[in-house]
Amino acid sequence: MRFVFIAAEKANFRVVTMCRVLRVARSGFYAWCKRGESTRARSAKTALVHIRATYRHHKARYGSPRVHRELCDQGLSIGRHRVARLMKSEGLYARQKRRFRKTTNSNHGFRLANNLVARHFEATAPNRIWLSDITYVYTREGWLYLVCFLDVHSRRIVGWDIDDTLDASSTCRALCRALAERRPSRNLVIHSDRGIQYASEEFRRVLRVHDITQSMSRKGDCWDNAPMESFWGTLKRELIEANGTAPRLVVHQAIADYIDYYNRERKHSTLDYVTPVEYESERAA
Repeated sequence: MRFVFIAAEKANFRVVTMCRVLRVARSGFYAWCKRGESTRARSAKTALVHIRATYRHHKARYGSPRVHRELCDQGLSIGRHRVARLMKSEGLYARQKRRFRKTTNSNHGFRLANNLVARHFEATAPNRIWLSDITYVYTREGWLYLVCFLDVHSRRIVGWDIDDTLDASSTCRALCRALAERRPSRNLVIHSDRGIQYASEEFRRVLRVHDITQSMSRKGDCWDNAPMESFWGTLKRELIEANGTAPRLVVHQAIADYIDYYNRERKHSTLDYVTPVEYESERAA
């Protein structure tokens, strides 16, 4: 540490004077200078190259836990706390969450379904429980409304749709796309809030055709659909807030790209830092 101090201050003070005051040999200091960087310093520089590359690849969406897991998957041997320290020293932080508007309109006369999921957000296989919700997305040309369906087993987004009107047709399109893609068996439960889009006859007709059981959250309780709320927070933080306002077509394509990224590339903490697609593949093997 004394040699480091001398090297840092030699522009301000004579080396011979600092060596005498700190009681170290001048020959020792100059020998230390010739040795160059320590092994640990070189290792830190190498690690930072990988950390910055991972951070940029994921567009500042990853904090230190996900960056660490990514580096381990790449075969780099480095501790989790060291990654956190190096990222902090470089000012590399994951984007923070913000609050957004609600979309639920439960003031309607349609029949409500019981809360069958009851916050039990676990499933032993795909296509047992799907969650759904709708959120606002602001664009330069006005609001868009995004509806998604999420498989509880793998946290994978299995169907989605976006429209400039807040009605049941978009919700039905998203569900039909998910059903066509996943082809679930007839023991599927779909859980949502009490919004008019999910209580409507149009949406329930699709459920009946496919023999799907409906479940609804309690009134005004976002925790009854917590994984879906978590996805919205991630989407808003990592995509919408980062890009600001843009034309509708640009936002639509950005959302499509992000959902593919979320399913196939983004490591999920609930899944022990593998992607939803990887999680399903590992358990199907």
